[in-house]
Amino acid sequence: MKYIPVLTIAGSDSSGGAGIQADIKAISALGCYAASAITAVTVQNTVGVKAVVPMRPEIVAAQIRAVMDDICPEAIKIGMVGDADIIRAIAETLRPYAPKTVIVDPVMVSTSGSRLMQAEALFAMRSELLPMATLITPNLHEAEVLSGLIVTDEATCSIAGRIIALASHCPVLVKGGHFGGLCKLDRLYGADGSVLEVFSGDTVDTRNSHGTGCTLSSAIACFAARGFGLVEAIRRAKDYVTAALAAGADVEIGKGHGPVNHFFDPTKMIKQ
Repeated sequence: MKYIPVLTIAGSDSSGGAGIQADIKAISALGCYAASAITAVTVQNTVGVKAVVPMRPEIVAAQIRAVMDDICPEAIKIGMVGDADIIRAIAETLRPYAPKTVIVDPVMVSTSGSRLMQAEALFAMRSELLPMATLITPNLHEAEVLSGLIVTDEATCSIAGRIIALASHCPVLVKGGHFGGLCKLDRLYGADGSVLEVFSGDTVDTRNSHGTGCTLSSAIACFAARGFGLVEAIRRAKDYVTAALAAGADVEIGKGHGPVNHFFDPTKMIKQ
């Protein structure tokens, strides 16, 4: 099996459940090689985020350049980037390399409800980062911010997805995990706003959901790097995350939202 490198650009989570730590776990569990560029250091645990300290933009850019020049990743996942200058540095650094696959998870609010993106960074993300993406993976709260629309039901969720896709000229996977019910629906919109696929999955009853979005976007990057088309990469990534959620349901880590179990037994997920 070829050892395929994947680069994650995201913030560090001191509790190990989300961010760079979750990305590295997911990428490693799925048989790829994880390289990283840290955008911020966060002080957090399963209960909440207490502080966020951004890296200097030139250091973020240097990390990316070092990996791109030497390791040549097959796919890139971009997670928490809450600072406008860092967003611009990432876009300017990546642009000359013309990466084939860029999965952007627009992390704006943590699982515990803490705001992770500065207001002035939103314009930079829309104008600099999203147009470079192969796929954008907002949850419902992030879809509201990116679309400017209040999402209250499936209809407004669909409108928000189309707005984001048309504005960014990029496919968008709107994750429906924050809606209640026994079934969760994620909708994939094409760059033209059309519905490409609707993914359905059973709801996993667990409080251990910390880092779910980070894990999903990293898993999509892994399967895309392995050569799967976008729809199949998303389907396989969702299967992996669902299994990791179920496997972590009874794990007691921390007093709040614990992590998923990245290393349950994912070998079946990486077979061609």
